[in-house]
Amino acid sequence: MATTMKSLANALLILCLLAASCEANGLGRSAAAAISPLRTASRTDPNEKVFNVLQYGAKPGGKQDSALSFIRAWRAACNYRGTARLLIPMGTFLIGATIFQGPCLGPVPIKVQIAGTLKAVADPSMYEEDFWILFENINGLLVTGTGTVDGQGNAVWKYNDGGSRFPSSIKFNHVANGIIRKITSVNPMGFHISIVLSQNIRAKHLHITAPATSPNTDGIHISQSSIVKVSRSVISTGDDCVAIIQGSTDVSIKKVTCGPGHGFSVGSLGKYPDEKDVRGVVVTNCTLRNADNGVRIKTWGGSQPSQASNILFQDIIMDNVKRPIIIDQTYGSKSNSPSKVKISDVRYINIRGTSASEVGVDLKCSEAVPCEKLYFSNINLKYYGPKKLPFTSTCTNAKVNYVGNQFPPPCR
Repeated sequence: MATTMKSLANALLILCLLAASCEANGLGRSAAAAISPLRTASRTDPNEKVFNVLQYGAKPGGKQDSALSFIRAWRAACNYRGTARLLIPMGTFLIGATIFQGPCLGPVPIKVQIAGTLKAVADPSMYEEDFWILFENINGLLVTGTGTVDGQGNAVWKYNDGGSRFPSSIKFNHVANGIIRKITSVNPMGFHISIVLSQNIRAKHLHITAPATSPNTDGIHISQSSIVKVSRSVISTGDDCVAIIQGSTDVSIKKVTCGPGHGFSVGSLGKYPDEKDVRGVVVTNCTLRNADNGVRIKTWGGSQPSQASNILFQDIIMDNVKRPIIIDQTYGSKSNSPSKVKISDVRYINIRGTSASEVGVDLKCSEAVPCEKLYFSNINLKYYGPKKLPFTSTCTNAKVNYVGNQFPPPCR
């Protein structure tokens, strides 16, 4: 027994000496992190080259504009013919308008790792276009990390007069085969994330936050893009949690929590001339809490002809949502002319929860092009408003088919 105890003690002593040696040589996790901010990223690919923005002059502390240093680091990574990763390490970095532009020369994807916090220069006059951080003309992009993108919009929202277009925090323009994941976006001046003229984009595990009163702060704004998948994210903002705008096709929203905010919206559509059709939208397994709207399609009166079709809202939970199910074809416009956006083949399946208003289903379709092939299956909503009022559905210029349980009662 004494021999066994002595052997155990010797083994423990050896382990302790080894641990102390590792710490002394900077091999412990905390020591490695303390040695240099240049070593904050682990290299899973031995052939990968890391381009740290600090090596190109970026200054942490949030006082000095480091946009040019970020761009220099990106150019070096993008022009490298091997596997490349742009690293934004721990720390706070102030940057103005920043463009990460391709095409890049190395194998795809090029990686951008955000470990620190990015703060925007909070002066709208400094932004000539509709973005703060732009990824453009890139085939194969991964934006990842545990960092935060802070648009500092709370300093500029008071200047938004309703007609102003403030910059999106992150914009994908002409990006193919892109992923953005695990990023936190707070307080954008305009939209949090804008996806435009892009294909095969994945947005997942995002945390998007702005006050309910923040103006025009869409969470994810998708336009003229195809094969876009948004999943497993939490969005709390002052406008649409996800907005699917003209020319978007094959868009999937899955396992996203929204609220506060204006819900999941197709549109608005028809505001501008020559808009392209929207089709192939799927919103499933999502939850809305304390949102102004639930699932919504909105088009402008007096619009030119276009279409929104093949849309599915399924397995949606509403928790104290003011307007759970809406089609509004008089949105935004003061025109007396009806909308000419044709809405058809829209399915609402297994939608349940609570409504904060006495109208749970509100379908206001166009008299010029009535809604067709609207399909409602198993709708179970309850009214929990402050007044004891009948819980109803309203339908105008809408051809609706009903299957299964319907509460509120269907239009007749």
